[in-house]
Amino acid sequence: MKIYSLLVSFLLLVSVANAQEKLKLINTVPLPAVKGSFDLMAYDNGHHRLFLSAQDNHSVEVIDLQKGRLIRSLPGFNEPKWCCYDPETALLYVATGKDGKVTALNTHTFQTVNTYTFREKCNNLRFDAQTHQLFVGVGDTFGAIGIIDLRQQKIIGRILLAGYPKQFELAAQRIYVNVPGKGLVQVIDRQTSKIIANWQVSPSNDNVPMALDREHQLLYIGCASGRLVVYNVSSGKQVGAIPIHKDVDGIYLDPKRQRLYASCGEGFIDIIGIDKQHWASVGQVTTRVGAGTSLFIPQINRYVLAEPQTTKLPASIQVYQTN
Repeated sequence: MKIYSLLVSFLLLVSVANAQEKLKLINTVPLPAVKGSFDLMAYDNGHHRLFLSAQDNHSVEVIDLQKGRLIRSLPGFNEPKWCCYDPETALLYVATGKDGKVTALNTHTFQTVNTYTFREKCNNLRFDAQTHQLFVGVGDTFGAIGIIDLRQQKIIGRILLAGYPKQFELAAQRIYVNVPGKGLVQVIDRQTSKIIANWQVSPSNDNVPMALDREHQLLYIGCASGRLVVYNVSSGKQVGAIPIHKDVDGIYLDPKRQRLYASCGEGFIDIIGIDKQHWASVGQVTTRVGAGTSLFIPQINRYVLAEPQTTKLPASIQVYQTN
């Protein structure tokens, strides 16, 4: 029994060392005024600014990642869920849950320049620079993908789903949407705006984040119960699954290093190595319980994690270097 305990301790130390080699904590940016949980964020590479949705605080936090400090807090958002930044226009789009809006902000003045209102709550945002369209996850009692034409500055359509959407990914011809209420990934043909496939993912109805490997045509889907599922999008077949920690809320592909980073609210970042079509854990980083919101920024080799406040510690942004 003693030998077994020593072996377990040794393996844990090796896992921690491996993780520290791959994700090295280099800075912490405290956010003492922010209360509650976070949702997704965006990055402005030209000005080193991180835009963070502080949903329970009803604010968007603007952080200078280069200097490691809070620039300003933008109040008055009714449960911000997602931020999306367009570097061409320097506009920030913020989706809000309580009022079903997408608000466009000028990031030089932070004044509102446009508002798009949908029937129910707005969540995930995806921008297509080729078509100048912004796709919006919409719904609570129903589900749809809303489409905003940013040239015309108006809502031009919606694609009905089987239920409310969580995260989704754009490809040139397809949209892949997690619909956790039905345990499905729904596949949309962008030319016809029709559902062309339904992939049953999870009987637990907990498929939340996803990441698309466009080069290898693989879709990674995180399930909050503690699984990472892999689909081949060409065949629509599941080609892999491995255990991860629970309450995953963010999955990011690092193609340069052939890794996936999965931020789990259970209190860990799981690092998964990719070898052709084989996947295995190569380490984990211990974080704060409830810290599920993350962003991988390949332009600067950084991975950032938002940690909510506790009774003893303020909210913060943890900045890791990807090695």
